[in-house]
Amino acid sequence: MKSNPNITRVFDLLPNCVLKVNKEDTFANKVNGAWRKYSATEVIETVNKVSVGLLKLGIKKDDKIALISNNRPEWNFVELGVQQIGAVLVPMYPTITIEDYRYIFTDAEVKLIFVSDRALLDKVLEATSVLEGIEGIYTFDNFKGAKHWTEITKLAEGEDFAQIEPFKAAVQPDDLLTLIYTSGTTGKPKGVMLTHDNIISNIDGLVIGKHLELNENDKALSFLPLCHIYERTDVYVYMYYGVSVYYAESMDTIADNIKDVKPQVFATVPRLLEKVYDKIVAKGYELTGIKKQLFFWALNLGLQYDPMKNMGWWYDTQLKIARKLIFSKWKEALGGNIKIIASGSAALQARLSRVFWAAEIPIAEGYGLTETSPVVSSSILADFRVGCVGTVLPNIQVKIAEDGEICVKGPSVMKGYYKKPEATAEAIDADGWFHTGDIGEFSEGRFLKITDRKKEIFKTSGGKYVAPQVIENKLKESVLIEQAIVVGEGQKFPSALVVPEFNALKEWCTRHGIDCADSMQMIKNEKVREKLDDEVKSLMKNIAQYEQVKKIELLPKLFTIDSGELTPTLKLKRKIIHNNYKDLIEGMYN
Repeated sequence: MKSNPNITRVFDLLPNCVLKVNKEDTFANKVNGAWRKYSATEVIETVNKVSVGLLKLGIKKDDKIALISNNRPEWNFVELGVQQIGAVLVPMYPTITIEDYRYIFTDAEVKLIFVSDRALLDKVLEATSVLEGIEGIYTFDNFKGAKHWTEITKLAEGEDFAQIEPFKAAVQPDDLLTLIYTSGTTGKPKGVMLTHDNIISNIDGLVIGKHLELNENDKALSFLPLCHIYERTDVYVYMYYGVSVYYAESMDTIADNIKDVKPQVFATVPRLLEKVYDKIVAKGYELTGIKKQLFFWALNLGLQYDPMKNMGWWYDTQLKIARKLIFSKWKEALGGNIKIIASGSAALQARLSRVFWAAEIPIAEGYGLTETSPVVSSSILADFRVGCVGTVLPNIQVKIAEDGEICVKGPSVMKGYYKKPEATAEAIDADGWFHTGDIGEFSEGRFLKITDRKKEIFKTSGGKYVAPQVIENKLKESVLIEQAIVVGEGQKFPSALVVPEFNALKEWCTRHGIDCADSMQMIKNEKVREKLDDEVKSLMKNIAQYEQVKKIELLPKLFTIDSGELTPTLKLKRKIIHNNYKDLIEGMYN
């Protein structure tokens, strides 16, 4: 099942898609306040220079090259240049620890390292100070005392690019393309081995299944880390369709960059959509009089919306008014051109899906893992179901095991874990089924629904199983709750550690004459605690009795990557959080 028979390796996208469309802004990023655009011919020439330069440095097929950087065109130039000579890219998060860098450099036997800036260079120098075999470290930013990446491209000046062709020809579809070390919520990172065929088959599935219908007139904004296969495969899909890729300056500038670029598409995670929603609602609370009434009337209308159902004449009439008066401003804030927002990496709250669709901002949920390159299922806008992660790609098989675990088979399933045959055998059974560790079910026989993580489900002392993610998502429906973790293994009932949404809480405190100088002061206030207790009780009304959160403790600060309580993909590291707040958790049961 091929969307284009000429594309069997990822770098085949360059001549068959990128050059054919031949745009002036294949890639772009902000440099000194202006967008620096790279044309298709400039991209291909730069990639070829990287390939030749690496060959001049003695890099061979299957050598490992590490890349640690924010999203920028140089990321693509290096990784595609590496691909063309059959070497293997090892991308890493800029946010992981020095110890993790050292472990991955050693495990992958990395030869060259590319980093973006001085801070990352300092981390890498410390990580490699006791290592042998590192032949060079190059930076994307230009500063004194560091080797700039253009030292490699300069080695290709005056060279004939035809010398790359035999190396490209030697790369086979089942050759290793990349090693991606999964952060995991416990233990050492594992290197996921993905081949060219793994990635190309995933692109084929998305294209043939019409999960992302884009064209060469479209622009994408990219801000999720390229070191994660989710954003990386998305960028390959953009290249397939001839979509221009604009890289956001940072996570803090996304809103400004969206207004500037006016993209038709971007990929995100639910956490960021939650923050966007919470900011919008917080601004609604700041309104007064009729404007405030109209805002919350429109919001409540949106929360009832289902894009695939006939909502009736009266509802449609009201929605038309709400879209003109209120939701048009939401669209404008996202650039006004959005065709589709792809949401993945975690479950999206159904209320967010409903309200954004009501605002004519379609969010397509998807599901996948690093080990599946990554997409297993994805929404199709013309056949969408709220609360589901779409339909399975046409070239993938999915079955639900007896215990509810989702198992996947197909050409996009990884080759295995690098140097870990036992872990590979544990993940992929003798019949070729990859066991995801996620619990799910099919709705209407074809729409996949994720209910929880197999290893995160816990049992109360009454013998009842509790799926924490479902309840955590329910808790986060409150505009006053930003994060939550449900606990209760072996206890009489579930409890939760709750991080309030402090901007909304501060506004509530101000309205009720409560001193809100800092977060600690707020969470210690008895009226605040009563308010959050009432919020939780209200949210638990439609949850089964044995799953209901009976007690909560408020925390003054967010779980973060830096604190070690979130993975780089913003998943809760439950064991670490349990350990960090052991006394507080035990206190809820004493």
